[in-house]
Order: sequence, then structure tokens, then C-alpha cells
Amino acid sequence: MLDIILMIVAIIIILLTLLQSGKSEGMSGAFTGGNGLNLFTNVKERGPEKIIANATLAMGILFFLLVIAENLFK
Repeated sequence: MLDIILMIVAIIIILLTLLQSGKSEGMSGAFTGGNGLNLFTNVKERGPEKIIANATLAMGILFFLLVIAENLFK
């Protein structure tokens, strides 16, 4: 049962990640050190972007907890 829930949560995380807008220059900016990628800046998301970001965070925490629960109850 936990396996099915874990797979559903993983699919939801993938979909939410694909719905998020890009915040950097893409792959070239990641490799060349573009100035748009700073993990410690204060990101001010609004509206749907904030909802999607919060939902992704919640699903990530749920995924983490489900993996731990699955390993404890095997």
C-alpha cells in the first residue's frame, strides 16, 4: 500500500516541478556560473507560483516521510 502512495506522490512531484517556471539562465548558466542562480537569495514568488512552490515542498516532505515509513515497516 505504501508503495502505491509513494509512486503517486513521486508523479505529483514530477508534475509540480515541470509546472514551475525557470528562474535561471538554464543549463548553460548552471555550468558557467551565471549570476541568476543563488540558492540563498530571498525569492519573492506570488500567486500561482507560490502555491506550486509550496505544494512541491509539501510533497517532497511527504515523499521523505513515506520512504522512512516504508523502510521502518518492512
